[in-house]
Amino acid sequence: MNLCWNEIKRKSHNIRVRLEAFSDNSGKLQLSLQEIIEWLTAKDEELSEQLPIGGDVGAVQHQREFHQAFMEDVKSRGPFIYSVLESAQAFLAQHPFQEPEETLTDGKEVSPRRRILNVSRSVWKQANVASDLWEKLTARCVDRHRHMERTLERLLQIQAAMEELAVALEQAEGVRDAWEPVGDLFIDSLQDHIDATKLFKEELTQVKEGMKHINDLAHQLAISDVHLSMENARALEHLNSRWKVLQGSIEERLKQLQDAHRDFGPGSQHFLSSSVQIPWERAISPNKVPYYINHQAQTTCWDHPKMTELYQALADLNNIKFSAYRTAMKLRRVQKALRLDLVALSSLVEVFREQELQQGEHVMDVVEMIHGLTALYERLEEERSILVNIPLCVDMCLNWLLNVYDSARNGKMRVLSFKMGLVSLCNADVQEKYKYLFRQVSGPGGLTDQRHLSLLLHEAIQIPRQLGEVAAFGGSNVEPSVRSCFRVALGKPAIEVSHFLEWMSLEPQSMVWLPVLHRVTAAESTKHQAKCYVCKQCPIKGFRYRSLKQFNVDICQTCFLTGRTTKGKKLHYPIMEYYTPTTSGEKMRDFAKTLKNKFRSKQYFTKHPQRGYLPVQSVLEAESSETPCSSPRLPHADTHSRIEHYASRLAEMESQNCSFFTDSLSPDESLVLQGEYRRLKWKHEEAASVPMLTEAGEGGPGSPTAEGQQDEELLAEARVLRQHKTRLETRMQILEDHNKQLESQLRRLRELLLQPKDDSEANGSEPSTLSSPVSGGGHHGEPASRETTDTEAAGDDMEHEQDTVLQLQEVIEQLRNVFPSEPGTTSHI
Repeated sequence: MNLCWNEIKRKSHNIRVRLEAFSDNSGKLQLSLQEIIEWLTAKDEELSEQLPIGGDVGAVQHQREFHQAFMEDVKSRGPFIYSVLESAQAFLAQHPFQEPEETLTDGKEVSPRRRILNVSRSVWKQANVASDLWEKLTARCVDRHRHMERTLERLLQIQAAMEELAVALEQAEGVRDAWEPVGDLFIDSLQDHIDATKLFKEELTQVKEGMKHINDLAHQLAISDVHLSMENARALEHLNSRWKVLQGSIEERLKQLQDAHRDFGPGSQHFLSSSVQIPWERAISPNKVPYYINHQAQTTCWDHPKMTELYQALADLNNIKFSAYRTAMKLRRVQKALRLDLVALSSLVEVFREQELQQGEHVMDVVEMIHGLTALYERLEEERSILVNIPLCVDMCLNWLLNVYDSARNGKMRVLSFKMGLVSLCNADVQEKYKYLFRQVSGPGGLTDQRHLSLLLHEAIQIPRQLGEVAAFGGSNVEPSVRSCFRVALGKPAIEVSHFLEWMSLEPQSMVWLPVLHRVTAAESTKHQAKCYVCKQCPIKGFRYRSLKQFNVDICQTCFLTGRTTKGKKLHYPIMEYYTPTTSGEKMRDFAKTLKNKFRSKQYFTKHPQRGYLPVQSVLEAESSETPCSSPRLPHADTHSRIEHYASRLAEMESQNCSFFTDSLSPDESLVLQGEYRRLKWKHEEAASVPMLTEAGEGGPGSPTAEGQQDEELLAEARVLRQHKTRLETRMQILEDHNKQLESQLRRLRELLLQPKDDSEANGSEPSTLSSPVSGGGHHGEPASRETTDTEAAGDDMEHEQDTVLQLQEVIEQLRNVFPSEPGTTSHI
């Protein structure tokens, strides 16, 4: 037992010694860990208290040096921290703990084992806290260091870029300050200055990119919570302000140069502003189309004031009863007003070549038209050695072309339209005009098809259409004229220029106004040694009309064209027209014709009427050729449509009274409504009779073979006719309804027009829309005279037509008052 007791005492002593040693080691380790925790906490707070990164290079560099010293201090403490953490790791390896922490009750002693476990647990907690604080502090130090490095790099870039941009802006501002005022520049140099300014703007692209880059850098710093210093912020703001001012100066300079070039340069319309006088002002719409402002009346209109006066003057010619001569004399006044009567066709061709106006389908704008017209009148002034008011002539001619081919003022016109208008009114032989116009629509082989001929005739018919005379020339549909022309070629798919000239020599209805214009021009300077039977004028000036029914009856053009007669006397047909002085041979020929006509009755002239043109008008024309529209319809276009409708109905009335369409027409020309109606009615009756024939010829027993074949033919024909029966009946019904509609419209027109009015003027007649008073004659190699034959109009019918026309003029005037002229409207005479 003594031995056992001694062994117990020895073991107890050893345990006490070990516990005392453990207590000393754990206490020192815990003290070290606590010291490390407190130091790391203090350093973390010190790092948090450092100032935000500055906004200039100097401040960031100073902060970077201070932070580097701070990091060195932390780094120097690292070995000690790592050694303590390793000691704690070794201690925990020797004294692990796994039991959960237990809460001891008061008064209960802790066993040595439990005390060892508590110490190990405390060391483990302190070691974890110290390790986390160390990792967090080192990571924050590294992040702040990297942030400072990036910030310093961007600030250095900003500083260098601002210095470079300041130099570039200074140089650019020097160039800007050296600019001459736009008003001091020569007009010819405006385009060079525009190009130089655009080049200067392109050269500043690098400055623009530099400004964008420097602003992006400042924005990136702001996102990273680094704000530029006051000095850097003011410098950047100053650079941005200078750049904006420079950009504004360049844009303003470029705008001033372009405006000056537009208003005063070679392609400008500024020189045309002198074409009007106060209170008028010439203005330009966005599509370059000119319009005119009356500041006194505070109104605007598309027509030039002089053009308005010209149209008003053309109204004096409305008393001419033959529309071909009325149209030609109006065009003659337009021709003189535009000075185109002095322009030769060769000059026109040369101008077209210089302006590269060769493709007829090419679309011109207003600027191109002005260039062409300016070159034309400058050439006229040079060739004729006369003084030409170029601005007025260019503006007037442009106004007329737009009225004819661009009444909607879209600012676009085909080259073919441009050429047609100018060639029609230039000073050239009519045959040369025909040849040149045909070449514009012919192919490489000198041939043209129906489509291209339709284009040509469509452009031509727009000229009388603008004057409100299109109804008397067959209307706007040129398909009948195209077919009439191709009959000359005997069914060929394309025609040559010889075919076109042969057809034009017949003066077709749609184009008769053009040769009449040439005769009007030739007759202006002609004097005839004769006395007018009506007004007693001697000598007769202009056209001379000699009766081929009575001897020694000559009438001047004023009396004949206006229908003026002596009291109780009427015009006697046939009548010969002269626009050149008569020769002795022509006098003998007229004497013989007059003597011959003396023995002819009135019924002879009624049954054998003659015309001075080739009729091509078709009342029932429903097909439309492939021709482009001149312009879109305007909101007020119904006004002109109503006027044209009235004119068409009146032309229809007069054509019936004057045997415009008669039974003497050839089968190709007889296209009137009644003829078509009779033809369809005959076909319908024939179709209805076919079933009866087929029933009688269905081949009874004993019938001959010839009769059977005939029955088969009748059956086949019956099947074909049955297929068309419904179509024919429908078409006939449409024609009947159309006929009734025309009669109803004519009746309403009479009710509208036949209003009570004062007596007509003493000189008698008012205008009518007859196409021409003359018949075919005076063509290649024939004398310069025209012959016409027509029936004498009854006095009551003549007075009725005069009243009708006067009422029509009043209606047109009322419509004009309701729809006054304004931008977008077009005057029609």
